[in-house]
Amino acid sequence: MLRVAVVGSGPSGCYTAQSLVQQDPGVCVDVLDRLPCPYGLVRYGVAPDHEKIKSLQGALRTVLEHERVRFLGGVPVGAQGVSCAGLRELYDAVVYCVGAAADRRLGIPGEDLPGSWSATAFVSWYSAHPDAADDGYVRDARSAVVIGVGNVAVDVARMLARGRAELTGTDMPQAALTALTAGRIADIHMVGRRGPSGARFTTKELRELGALPDTDVLVDPAEAALDPAYRDPAALPGVRRRNVAVVRDWAGAPASGAARRIRLRFFLRPVELLARDGRVGAVRFERTAPDGHGGITGTGLYEEIEAQVVLRSVGYRGVPLEGLPFDAATGTVPHRAGRVLRDGVVVPGVYVAGWIKRGPTGVIGTNRPCAKETVASLLADAPALARAGGSADPLPALRAGGVEPVEWPGWRAIERAEEALGASLGRKVVKLPDWASLLKAARTGSG
Repeated sequence: MLRVAVVGSGPSGCYTAQSLVQQDPGVCVDVLDRLPCPYGLVRYGVAPDHEKIKSLQGALRTVLEHERVRFLGGVPVGAQGVSCAGLRELYDAVVYCVGAAADRRLGIPGEDLPGSWSATAFVSWYSAHPDAADDGYVRDARSAVVIGVGNVAVDVARMLARGRAELTGTDMPQAALTALTAGRIADIHMVGRRGPSGARFTTKELRELGALPDTDVLVDPAEAALDPAYRDPAALPGVRRRNVAVVRDWAGAPASGAARRIRLRFFLRPVELLARDGRVGAVRFERTAPDGHGGITGTGLYEEIEAQVVLRSVGYRGVPLEGLPFDAATGTVPHRAGRVLRDGVVVPGVYVAGWIKRGPTGVIGTNRPCAKETVASLLADAPALARAGGSADPLPALRAGGVEPVEWPGWRAIERAEEALGASLGRKVVKLPDWASLLKAARTGSG
């Protein structure tokens, strides 16, 4: 029997576990996660109003309920928990599926002013991530600027515009629902440094903005037309061509007097966040223009947009995990077909999959072929990894080291507690928002 640890229970981790047990009947997999809850960004990154995508949890649940797969939550790996070397001693192989946990920064003055946050922090708050803090994101705000034109930017703009009736049926934590729906934000500016053809959202998510109740989506046709491909999108790839078509439909449409306005702005590059009364009050942008070679250049013309909330959505980066090699330039772990490399040499029994392997690219489904490649490498190496006489169950050794994992019954107890919380509030399922309530539910409801 080959014992494999998969670190991370998001899609890449679950797909890795699934591929392992499907391809080799002699493999047992422990899926470890720092959090007591599985599913990674499907639980803590997908917007609460995207129920179809969140339903992917059902498929991931099937993996984690497989007879040769065991979920072990509440198990930190690295400097603050089980060391990578220690984990390798307990398992025949370890696959790291730890994602890309850090946000890229703008690197401009004022970025750290109160009122300026990464979009990831904002998403974590309204998704009830136990590490998230309620920093008063939308308190007393009238105008918000979302910097970035990808799907996360669309998500946060949409959540800022949603009303109570639309959010009550989601699993959003009660405090976030109350704060968002009591807010006074009327203007949401989603700003990109390129034109519509360079935006990275998918068309379905973009169109959702136009379906929001009591919300206008406004586009300045003259600004959008600075993009040569906006005028003639025929040569663009399909998704980008469809995005341009959606923007063209909105361009020039008059405001209807709706309660909220989402303004799509293009060819503006943030250069400074400006303070008002000790917190963000506006964002200063430089107008950009196409440089004729597929890029953009500054024009020396500037514009300020009022904002009491700034959400930065400009990409993710992997972070180093103590004990693993790391390429700071790419934010990934060096590898060859999933086999981890240290100074160009394969590290026996250590593998990567997902964003920490390839960078923050692709959609959820991209993790399937990525995981399969890594698993093919691992199973090819299996004869050299299997230990004579088999490997002992690592769980007693983990407990002896001071770790008390949340196993599957503990997670099911958390689910029941969230159902009960929702019922008490007259809602459906409502997520528990903090470590204390999650661990209490796991410990008291699993016995």
